[in-house]
Order: sequence, then C-alpha cells, then structure tokens
Amino acid sequence: MNATKLDVPRSRDPERTRERILDCAQALILDHGFGATTVDAVTGRAGITKGAFFHHFPSKSDLGRALAHRYAELDEEHLRENMARAAKLATDPLQQLLVFVGLYEEQFAALDQPFPGCLFASFIYENKLFDEDTLVVLRRNALVWRAALRAQLEAVAAVHPPGRPVDFDSLADLFYALTEGTFVMTKTLGDRSLLVRQCQLMRTLLEQLFTPALAG
Repeated sequence: MNATKLDVPRSRDPERTRERILDCAQALILDHGFGATTVDAVTGRAGITKGAFFHHFPSKSDLGRALAHRYAELDEEHLRENMARAAKLATDPLQQLLVFVGLYEEQFAALDQPFPGCLFASFIYENKLFDEDTLVVLRRNALVWRAALRAQLEAVAAVHPPGRPVDFDSLADLFYALTEGTFVMTKTLGDRSLLVRQCQLMRTLLEQLFTPALAG
C-alpha cells in the first residue's frame, strides 16, 4: 500500500489541515455552489486524501456547518472591530455611523480583485441542502448585524432626530442587504467599484435622513 494514501491526515498539524480544507472548500463553493462542490474536488484542491477529509468532517453537512460557524465568527469579529474603531475616531453618534460605513468603503476600495462573494449568500440560495443548525447560524448572523446597527441608529436619533419616521430595524437591515446584494452584482459584472459606490450612497442617505436641514 502506498504510504501517502493511508486514510489518516498527513499533516502533523491537524488544525492547519482543517483550515486548509475549509479554505479550499469555501473557494470552490463561491465559484460553483455547495451542491456542485464534491468531496473529491475539495480533497484534490487541498492535496489531501479522503481519509484526511473525513477525519476532520464526517460528512459534507459537517463541512457546511463548520464553514458557516467560521464565516460568522470572522464576519462578526470584523463588525465589532469596525464599530470599535469608528467609536475611537468620532464622538458624535452620527459621525461614528458614517465612519463605520466609510471603513467598509475603504476596505472594499483596497481590494485588488472583485470581492469573491459572500458564503452566506451562496448558502441561502441552496438552503434546502443544509440542516437547521447551519441555517440558525445564518439567521443569527443577520440578527447580530441588525442589533449592532439598530443600537447605533438609536444613539444617532437621540442626538439627531430623523427628518421623517424611521423603522430602525429596517434601516439597520439596509446595510446588510445592500452589501449582500452588491456582492452578487459585483460578481455578475466584475466591477469591484460597485461596493465602494454603494457604501458612498449609504452614507449620503444617512446624512440626509439625520441632518435634514443640511440636506435641504
């Protein structure tokens, strides 16, 4: 038997192997979708055996669940970091919110290539392929964003009353929906500037809503 084909992980660093599997699987899913991404494709891209794959992920469903958890953790950490940075850069709640959106604008502008897409958007399109535990992760991520932005919007409104009645949950969802939709448009058109322009538009809308006298 070829020693390199033994059904055990070949890496002496199991965590590194696991992360490599997740990285390769995510890239394939963003290109082809979860349903079309086979275990063979993942192992081929990662340069590992099937035994190594199944050592870390007993099934493809387990892989999807692990990807969802990892993506949510990284996304929510990024959200917290940008919120904290905005709070340090400005004291006025509205300026903090505008800086927050501006930070994402800067980060999107710094990309050399069009954003590869959102894993969660891909998962939602194929939601029938995932178990409830995985879908809960996706829903929770959207609610984390809603709660964080709603809290900031309420702080803004306390200092800068909006020029018209506002549903804060819907407004909080707008940035999440805007970026998710623009990920799809960016991938469709191959134009990475779309994300930047949508962030700029979001900032303009917020300024007009919370500083109506200046907007007029």
